[in-house]
Amino acid sequence: MVRRIPVNNKIKKSLYWFILLQPFLDFYWFYNPPLSTILPFTFPTIVRILAVIILFGMFFSQKHNWQKVGKQWWIMAYTTILIVYSALHIWHVKTFISVNPNDYGYTTTGEIFYLIRMFLPVIVLYITANSNLERKDFIHVIQGLVGSISITIVLSNLFLISLMSYGNQFIQGNIFSWFIGKRMSYFLLASKGFFNFANTISAILFMLLPLMLYILVTQLNLINIALYAFQSLAMLELGTKVAAYGLIIANSVFVFLYLIHHFAFKNVKINNYAISTIVLCTLATSLIFPFSPAIQRGDFEEKVTELRTQKKNHKTSHKQVDANKILRNGLKKYSGKKREKFLKNFFAKYSDFYSLNSRFLKQSYSYKYDPEFWLGIIKLPIKDRMNNRLIEQKMLNQVVKTNNNKLDKWLGISYVRETNVFNLERDFIAQTYSLGLIGMIIFVGIYLVILIYAGFKWIFNFQNRSFLNSCLLTSSGFLIFSSYYSGNVMDFLTATLILSFIMGYLLKNLNTTKETA
Repeated sequence: MVRRIPVNNKIKKSLYWFILLQPFLDFYWFYNPPLSTILPFTFPTIVRILAVIILFGMFFSQKHNWQKVGKQWWIMAYTTILIVYSALHIWHVKTFISVNPNDYGYTTTGEIFYLIRMFLPVIVLYITANSNLERKDFIHVIQGLVGSISITIVLSNLFLISLMSYGNQFIQGNIFSWFIGKRMSYFLLASKGFFNFANTISAILFMLLPLMLYILVTQLNLINIALYAFQSLAMLELGTKVAAYGLIIANSVFVFLYLIHHFAFKNVKINNYAISTIVLCTLATSLIFPFSPAIQRGDFEEKVTELRTQKKNHKTSHKQVDANKILRNGLKKYSGKKREKFLKNFFAKYSDFYSLNSRFLKQSYSYKYDPEFWLGIIKLPIKDRMNNRLIEQKMLNQVVKTNNNKLDKWLGISYVRETNVFNLERDFIAQTYSLGLIGMIIFVGIYLVILIYAGFKWIFNFQNRSFLNSCLLTSSGFLIFSSYYSGNVMDFLTATLILSFIMGYLLKNLNTTKETA
């Protein structure tokens, strides 16, 4: 006789493996040719959509889950608002005025697909919050995620088969190159393993670190010590500020929380061996930290900005002086169509002398279609011209200005257009451009709302103040903070699906009986 597995257990196991699969669906090659061009949409996204549909079907195949949703008016209200907004958004962004002849690559199919992608984590969050996922299952998932991401980065760095964090070529030196041999640029050393975006992976590891530390102090063993060490090393090797400084921040905040729960809440006992492990690992990484690519990058950017802002360095550049003179003479001489033609020719020939990002100038918002905009940009101080986030936002502001539609503020200009101009490295603001203020709140702001709700439940109910819940809150807060700080997080399913899983488990804990510390 075949033993039948209860549906609840099937959902739990499916969710378990689905979340563990996420890092492997973030490999760079899935999102770039030739693999990205085989199907209309990327393979990982199709897998995720199908998997969530299956999870959704399994979850709502149980009558009591349908009945439960019917009683939760806020779920019904949110779903209704989401559907109405999506219809209005698609209707609104179809008509658009732009200087770009291909309308920044906009397609209705691509936009609809994006909205579906953005809704997937919300479904996962709800299913996780209402699943029978146990603490041991959750811990195993966190261990699996930390291991798969960190070990991939560390080993690929060691054997020089890692992709650069700030490019898509292979690194030229491993961690030993930080200390010995010819000094290399941070650009050639920062490594992201085989993953697509360094910012995304950095934010994920920052989010996972408080949970890995929680596992370490509650289950001190060689496996967890090794995972913590690998994660610490991986966060330094990534070479991003979020990962490098996040390592310091997460360790410090965790120890603070640990002491608060011991001395104030009195619901944890100090594990001296675990604390010693954290201290030793922190000391070891602090010795490596000054040599890490993130610190090298910061020093490099400061030196370049200082060098280019010194007047004496500008004076030594005869070509720079010639370019300025040619620009002044041309602007005096030409007007109308001739002025436009002159500026196009000028930027084609002399743009390199103004420290402009070539991709911005030639691809994102081409000087060929709006040379007057770039004339305004080169008049900015050198520090501002080198500030990529500032220029990204100015390009998007110009796109919005050209369309001149008041509804853009509320319904957005579309994700497809926004990312084809440039994916603004400041989440929440980026979604305000792509989805509008309403869409940002519905699809991204919902995580901040849930975090605040969970925070209030933690504050006003002592039973909810378990050490695990504190770590879950901190973990979720770290990802939301890093998404705003560095961008390239909230639009990417690897990050948001893991975040949804963690926040769903947090809500599950807050809405059930007291969780053990």
